Amino acid sequence: MTTTLGERSRPLKPWVGVPSEISDFMRPHLDVLAEEMIQEILAGVPEYSRPQDEEYSRLVRLAVEAALRQFVDLIVDPDSSWEPLAAVYREIGWAEAREGRSLDVLQTSLRLGARVAWRRLAAESEKVNISRRTLASVAEAIFAFLDEIARAATEGYTKARAQEAGELEHRRRRLLDLLLAEPPAAGQAISDLARLAQWRVPRTVAVVMLYERGRRPFSHPSLPPDVLADVDRREPCLLVPDPEGPGRGRMLESALRDWVAAMGPAVRTEDAAKSLRWAREALPLARRGILPSERLIRCADHMPALVVFKDEELVRAVAELRLAPLNDVRPRHRERLMRTLLACLQSGFNATEVAGRLHVHPQTVRYRLHQLEELFGQRLYDPESRLEMEMVLTVRLASGSEDGGEGTVGSVPPPK
Repeated sequence: MTTTLGERSRPLKPWVGVPSEISDFMRPHLDVLAEEMIQEILAGVPEYSRPQDEEYSRLVRLAVEAALRQFVDLIVDPDSSWEPLAAVYREIGWAEAREGRSLDVLQTSLRLGARVAWRRLAAESEKVNISRRTLASVAEAIFAFLDEIARAATEGYTKARAQEAGELEHRRRRLLDLLLAEPPAAGQAISDLARLAQWRVPRTVAVVMLYERGRRPFSHPSLPPDVLADVDRREPCLLVPDPEGPGRGRMLESALRDWVAAMGPAVRTEDAAKSLRWAREALPLARRGILPSERLIRCADHMPALVVFKDEELVRAVAELRLAPLNDVRPRHRERLMRTLLACLQSGFNATEVAGRLHVHPQTVRYRLHQLEELFGQRLYDPESRLEMEMVLTVRLASGSEDGGEGTVGSVPPPK
């Protein structure tokens, strides 16, 4: 079956239209042509000129010679197997990715090689009187052939990049585990793995513990490459270098809007596990409503609450003793007196400030304070008792069952 160029529209196999005689014409010249193409590529693409690298030179020669043989074979047998040549160019694409180059360099080399082949063919065609129509069909076949081998190279390149990304991610997760280990890992082990993970060891870090906000679908946070992250582990967390640096807080606020996030204090990198411990303490308190969770929770801003709730059962036991004078007060009023007392302790017994915090009249504060003085006596003003009273009130109010309708400390259930 014969078809003219006007009758064809980008056939799947354009070399079908190339007369088989072209194969016979080209085959004796393949060795010389391959050498010309290799020299042109090495001269035009400096990245491929490696006289001391025998393996790389072998790969370049293999790619050129295999491509030429495949092209002339396709002219004779359009159904001949592509796999041997595709395997060569997948390997080349893989090597390009591993060496950190884009595929632009390979595309340049393919164009240079094709230009040499076309130049030789055009020169020889005048000697044997090859028609323009035949030359046009050969040109179309060359372009289609280049597309096919470029596609194979892209497959290898993509696979290598995916493999490289997977390896890097695996190393970064191992590094995160190593940094959070207790007792701390050896400094040399961290340095070696950090180099493989392409991570610069900073002077200070902070650990951020995460919990999904509500039941809505969440997205993996978009974070800078220097932040080590693993949100798929049993306890999702991040390790943030230089946490006090410019813009770090804003970056975390934006990236973690779908998460409840608690950031431990900034510590030396070798002490990352200490930051983890505090973040781990803060997250349950945020989930209970004891710490505000609308924004990033910075443990350094909530140390009193974290210390108080560190041994909640002990504080509760002390509370039973220290707050015993309130036992005979009816529950609803007891709650109000407790909130008033806590606000007074936190505000230095300034009635106006306490009134503002509780949204009541200053005279109401003075009245309640008078009642508290009758119940507790001078213990209210004893310096040694005030810190203890503030601690037990914080825990008691955070887990109380009555709601006095005022104040800023939410009523939440005790831990289970």
